Amino acid sequence: MTPTENRIYLASRSPRRRELLKQIRVNFATLLLRQALPRRVDIDETSLPDEAPVDFTSRIARTKAETGWTQVIQRKLTHLPVLAADTIVVLNGRMFGKPENSAHAQAMLYALSGQSHQVLTAVALATTDGIRVRVSTSTVRFRDISEREIGIYLASDEKHDKAGGYAIQGMAAVFIAEISGSYTGVMGLPLFETAQLLEESGIKIFP
Repeated sequence: MTPTENRIYLASRSPRRRELLKQIRVNFATLLLRQALPRRVDIDETSLPDEAPVDFTSRIARTKAETGWTQVIQRKLTHLPVLAADTIVVLNGRMFGKPENSAHAQAMLYALSGQSHQVLTAVALATTDGIRVRVSTSTVRFRDISEREIGIYLASDEKHDKAGGYAIQGMAAVFIAEISGSYTGVMGLPLFETAQLLEESGIKIFP
């Protein structure tokens, strides 16, 4: 294998997604990413009227990948695949993204307490052949969470930049009574679907 055969650009600032790519030994261009992509890509993440959650998260992931690919072309960088992802939490048809502040995160956790919700993560891969998208859907059931527990949790940094205001790999794991689906999908990058996209583009997980 040559050094570039399993290299990609990762259009995400998420440390969780970086760690998951390392887990399956995919090399992403960390330094080139900073040159190729803006530090923060401003994408309008407002849902369209009557847009279904799966359509919304697929559209956002595709837009992120497309934006990253445009930057690669504009800056005349090596045409490596651009990987992007988007995660949302859905409770009874209502979509929860990243909380805007502590009060917003608190409202999300109160709503999720004692309930089952879905976590949708769309993964998009942009290449010279176009953009492909896969979506992972998992169901997570929270136990009842006390007001005290929510207060302590909100005092941590885990609520920031997390769909639904929680991270499954952190303290919030104690809230989860049951999960059906993809653990890595709930984290923010479903490795099954990611590997499918990479294999289709010629990047072998097991070369």
